[in-house]
Amino acid sequence: MTLAGFLAYALALGIAAAVPGPGVVALVARALGAGFRHGMAFAAGLVIGDLVYLSAAVFGLALVADMLGSLFVLVRYGGAAYLLWLAWRLWRSAGDGTQVSALTDERASRSFLAGLVVTLGNPKTIVFYLALVPTLVDLRHVTVSDYLVLALMTTAVLVMVMTPYAALAARARGFLRRPAMLARLNRSAALFLAGAAVWTLARRA
Repeated sequence: MTLAGFLAYALALGIAAAVPGPGVVALVARALGAGFRHGMAFAAGLVIGDLVYLSAAVFGLALVADMLGSLFVLVRYGGAAYLLWLAWRLWRSAGDGTQVSALTDERASRSFLAGLVVTLGNPKTIVFYLALVPTLVDLRHVTVSDYLVLALMTTAVLVMVMTPYAALAARARGFLRRPAMLARLNRSAALFLAGAAVWTLARRA
Protein backbone atom coordinates (compact mmCIF):
# COMPACT_ATOMS: atom_id res chain seq x y z
CA MET A 1 0.00 0.00 0.00
CA THR A 2 1.04 3.59 -0.62
CA LEU A 3 1.24 6.36 1.94
CA ALA A 4 -1.67 8.07 0.18
CA GLY A 5 -3.76 4.93 0.61
CA PHE A 6 -3.03 4.74 4.33
CA LEU A 7 -3.82 8.43 4.80
CA ALA A 8 -7.08 8.14 2.85
CA TYR A 9 -8.12 5.23 5.05
CA ALA A 10 -7.22 7.06 8.28
CA LEU A 11 -9.10 10.19 7.19
CA ALA A 12 -12.22 8.27 6.18
CA LEU A 13 -12.17 6.28 9.43
CA GLY A 14 -11.67 9.39 11.54
CA ILE A 15 -14.63 11.14 9.93
CA ALA A 16 -16.84 8.07 10.23
CA ALA A 17 -15.89 7.54 13.87
CA ALA A 18 -16.33 11.19 14.87
CA VAL A 19 -19.86 11.46 13.46
CA PRO A 20 -22.14 10.67 16.43
CA GLY A 21 -23.87 7.33 16.09
CA PRO A 22 -25.17 4.72 18.52
CA GLY A 23 -21.62 3.80 19.53
CA VAL A 24 -20.62 7.36 20.43
CA VAL A 25 -23.91 8.01 22.23
CA ALA A 26 -23.55 4.82 24.25
CA LEU A 27 -19.90 5.62 25.04
CA VAL A 28 -20.81 9.06 26.38
CA ALA A 29 -23.66 7.59 28.41
CA ARG A 30 -21.37 4.93 29.87
CA ALA A 31 -18.74 7.50 30.88
CA LEU A 32 -21.43 9.75 32.35
CA GLY A 33 -22.94 6.91 34.31
CA ALA A 34 -19.86 5.03 35.49
CA GLY A 35 -16.80 7.21 34.88
CA PHE A 36 -13.80 7.46 32.56
CA ARG A 37 -12.52 3.92 33.17
CA HIS A 38 -15.79 2.41 31.99
CA GLY A 39 -15.95 4.82 29.08
CA MET A 40 -12.53 3.68 27.88
CA ALA A 41 -13.42 0.02 28.44
CA PHE A 42 -16.44 0.60 26.22
CA ALA A 43 -14.14 2.26 23.66
CA ALA A 44 -11.84 -0.78 23.76
CA GLY A 45 -14.82 -2.95 22.85
CA LEU A 46 -15.57 -0.62 19.95
CA VAL A 47 -11.97 -0.93 18.73
CA ILE A 48 -11.98 -4.74 18.85
CA GLY A 49 -15.27 -4.81 16.96
CA ASP A 50 -13.80 -2.58 14.26
CA LEU A 51 -10.74 -4.81 14.00
CA VAL A 52 -12.99 -7.83 13.47
CA TYR A 53 -14.59 -6.17 10.45
CA LEU A 54 -11.26 -4.83 9.18
CA SER A 55 -9.95 -8.40 9.23
CA ALA A 56 -13.06 -9.57 7.39
CA ALA A 57 -12.49 -6.98 4.68
CA VAL A 58 -8.76 -7.60 4.28
CA PHE A 59 -8.93 -11.38 4.29
CA GLY A 60 -11.87 -11.57 1.92
CA LEU A 61 -14.52 -12.63 4.39
CA ALA A 62 -17.21 -10.31 3.05
CA LEU A 63 -18.98 -13.27 1.46
CA VAL A 64 -18.99 -15.11 4.77
CA ALA A 65 -20.31 -12.01 6.50
CA ASP A 66 -23.10 -11.80 3.93
CA MET A 67 -23.96 -15.47 4.45
CA LEU A 68 -24.14 -14.90 8.19
CA GLY A 69 -26.38 -11.88 7.84
CA SER A 70 -28.98 -13.34 10.19
CA LEU A 71 -26.28 -13.78 12.83
CA PHE A 72 -25.40 -10.09 12.64
CA VAL A 73 -29.08 -9.26 13.09
CA LEU A 74 -29.07 -11.34 16.27
CA VAL A 75 -25.92 -9.56 17.45
CA ARG A 76 -27.58 -6.18 16.84
CA TYR A 77 -30.64 -7.18 18.84
CA GLY A 78 -28.44 -8.64 21.57
CA GLY A 79 -26.41 -5.45 21.76
CA ALA A 80 -29.54 -3.32 21.99
CA ALA A 81 -30.89 -5.56 24.74
CA TYR A 82 -27.62 -5.25 26.67
CA LEU A 83 -27.70 -1.46 26.40
CA LEU A 84 -31.28 -1.46 27.68
CA TRP A 85 -30.21 -3.61 30.62
CA LEU A 86 -27.40 -1.16 31.45
CA ALA A 87 -29.88 1.72 31.13
CA TRP A 88 -32.27 -0.02 33.53
CA ARG A 89 -29.47 -0.50 36.09
CA LEU A 90 -28.50 3.16 35.82
CA TRP A 91 -32.10 4.29 36.22
CA ARG A 92 -32.58 2.12 39.31
CA SER A 93 -29.34 3.36 40.84
CA ALA A 94 -30.49 6.97 40.48
CA GLY A 95 -32.58 6.73 43.62
CA ASP A 96 -29.87 5.17 45.78
CA GLY A 97 -26.56 6.88 46.46
CA THR A 98 -24.86 3.60 47.39
CA GLN A 99 -25.89 2.04 44.08
CA VAL A 100 -24.58 5.08 42.22
CA SER A 101 -21.15 4.51 43.78
CA ALA A 102 -21.31 0.78 43.14
CA LEU A 103 -21.74 1.32 39.42
CA THR A 104 -18.26 2.83 39.17
CA ASP A 105 -16.78 -0.17 41.01
CA GLU A 106 -18.30 -2.90 38.84
CA ARG A 107 -16.14 -4.82 36.41
CA ALA A 108 -15.01 -2.88 33.36
CA SER A 109 -15.45 -6.07 31.33
CA ARG A 110 -19.17 -5.34 31.20
CA SER A 111 -18.51 -2.03 29.52
CA PHE A 112 -16.04 -3.71 27.15
CA LEU A 113 -18.65 -6.31 26.19
CA ALA A 114 -21.23 -3.59 25.60
CA GLY A 115 -18.88 -1.74 23.26
CA LEU A 116 -18.05 -4.94 21.38
CA VAL A 117 -21.64 -6.04 20.76
CA VAL A 118 -22.73 -2.52 19.80
CA THR A 119 -20.00 -2.37 17.14
CA LEU A 120 -20.57 -5.88 15.80
CA GLY A 121 -24.26 -5.13 15.38
CA ASN A 122 -23.84 -1.62 13.97
CA PRO A 123 -24.76 -1.46 10.24
CA LYS A 124 -22.66 1.71 9.88
CA THR A 125 -19.54 -0.23 10.87
CA ILE A 126 -20.40 -3.15 8.60
CA VAL A 127 -20.93 -0.87 5.59
CA PHE A 128 -17.72 1.05 6.25
CA TYR A 129 -15.45 -1.99 6.36
CA LEU A 130 -17.14 -4.35 3.92
CA ALA A 131 -18.30 -1.79 1.33
CA LEU A 132 -16.32 1.46 1.68
CA VAL A 133 -12.87 0.18 2.65
CA PRO A 134 -12.50 -1.86 -0.59
CA THR A 135 -12.90 1.42 -2.51
CA LEU A 136 -10.08 3.03 -0.49
CA VAL A 137 -7.70 0.10 -0.24
CA ASP A 138 -6.64 -2.31 -2.99
CA LEU A 139 -7.38 -5.45 -0.99
CA ARG A 140 -5.88 -7.68 -3.70
CA HIS A 141 -2.40 -6.45 -2.86
CA VAL A 142 -2.55 -6.00 0.91
CA THR A 143 0.39 -7.73 2.60
CA VAL A 144 0.60 -8.91 6.20
CA SER A 145 2.64 -5.82 7.08
CA ASP A 146 0.02 -3.62 5.39
CA TYR A 147 -2.69 -5.30 7.47
CA LEU A 148 -0.73 -4.72 10.68
CA VAL A 149 -0.30 -1.05 9.80
CA LEU A 150 -4.04 -0.75 9.06
CA ALA A 151 -4.85 -2.42 12.38
CA LEU A 152 -2.53 -0.05 14.27
CA MET A 153 -3.98 2.95 12.43
CA THR A 154 -7.51 1.79 13.20
CA THR A 155 -6.69 1.46 16.89
CA ALA A 156 -4.90 4.82 17.03
CA VAL A 157 -7.61 6.75 15.17
CA LEU A 158 -10.45 5.29 17.22
CA VAL A 159 -8.64 5.90 20.51
CA MET A 160 -7.91 9.52 19.51
CA VAL A 161 -11.56 10.07 18.56
CA MET A 162 -13.19 8.27 21.47
CA THR A 163 -10.94 9.40 24.34
CA PRO A 164 -12.13 13.05 24.28
CA TYR A 165 -15.76 11.90 24.32
CA ALA A 166 -15.11 9.71 27.37
CA ALA A 167 -12.96 12.32 29.11
CA LEU A 168 -15.45 15.16 28.69
CA ALA A 169 -18.35 12.99 29.84
CA ALA A 170 -16.40 11.77 32.87
CA ARG A 171 -15.32 15.34 33.67
CA ALA A 172 -18.94 16.46 33.60
CA ARG A 173 -19.70 13.68 36.05
CA GLY A 174 -16.85 14.84 38.29
CA PHE A 175 -18.39 18.31 38.63
CA LEU A 176 -21.61 16.80 39.92
CA ARG A 177 -20.51 14.91 43.02
CA ARG A 178 -23.56 15.47 45.21
CA PRO A 179 -25.70 12.31 45.44
CA ALA A 180 -28.81 14.13 44.20
CA MET A 181 -26.94 15.50 41.18
CA LEU A 182 -25.35 12.12 40.47
CA ALA A 183 -28.78 10.53 40.60
CA ARG A 184 -30.08 12.97 37.99
CA LEU A 185 -26.95 12.42 35.91
CA ASN A 186 -27.40 8.65 36.02
CA ARG A 187 -30.99 8.98 34.91
CA SER A 188 -29.89 11.17 32.02
CA ALA A 189 -27.20 8.62 31.12
CA ALA A 190 -29.82 5.86 31.30
CA LEU A 191 -31.97 7.73 28.80
CA PHE A 192 -28.96 8.16 26.49
CA LEU A 193 -28.22 4.43 26.69
CA ALA A 194 -31.83 3.57 25.97
CA GLY A 195 -31.77 5.99 23.05
CA ALA A 196 -28.60 4.35 21.71
CA ALA A 197 -30.33 0.96 21.95
CA VAL A 198 -33.32 2.22 19.97
CA TRP A 199 -30.97 3.84 17.44
CA THR A 200 -29.11 0.55 17.02
CA LEU A 201 -32.37 -1.27 16.30
CA ALA A 202 -33.65 1.41 13.94
CA ARG A 203 -30.57 1.51 11.68
CA ARG A 204 -30.30 -0.72 8.65
CA ALA A 205 -27.24 -1.64 6.64
